[in-house]
Amino acid sequence: MLEGNAERSVEATLGHLRVLDGPAGPPQPAAPLNLEDLYRQHRMRLVRLAILLVDEPATAEDVVQEAFTGLHRNWGRLRDAAAAVGYLRTAVVNGSRSVLRRRKTAREYVPPHAVNARSAESLAMLSSEHQAVVSALSKLPPRQREVLVLRYYGGLSEAEISEAAGISKGTVKSTASRALEALQKAMQSPH
Repeated sequence: MLEGNAERSVEATLGHLRVLDGPAGPPQPAAPLNLEDLYRQHRMRLVRLAILLVDEPATAEDVVQEAFTGLHRNWGRLRDAAAAVGYLRTAVVNGSRSVLRRRKTAREYVPPHAVNARSAESLAMLSSEHQAVVSALSKLPPRQREVLVLRYYGGLSEAEISEAAGISKGTVKSTASRALEALQKAMQSPH
């Protein structure tokens, strides 16, 4: 029951953010996609995905820029242009993981009063329940946060999360379940 409440809260919050972000971009079937089209259509959504994973807009922009740079380097080896969005999403998740690993080794302790990286405008648009979810989400371990963000913000299926995060579908399910349970506990604790 508690897990269901947490899932509804996460789904409502990240779904709300997804709606605020608008659609991922209209497909353009008439002409083949090129790197410029992909950048125009998907950059901001990928930046927001990275912000939810790394909590810093500037770092998130760097992660996305590196993903596009990597795609540019490997464009000739891409099996088809449609695979580019999946490549970018996976590169953003992996780049975010690298950032978090570097942070962890650079500093062992993050003060509990660390500034929330979301903009004042985006927080003002969220209800207090949504703010509590975003705050609790930032306290989850990186893999649990990734799975929830990819599922509820990214709108990905378990198979797509599995591919983007490089884990099995079973691990996606169990991680999501543990994450929702941890999120519920974090939202219920007074601090």
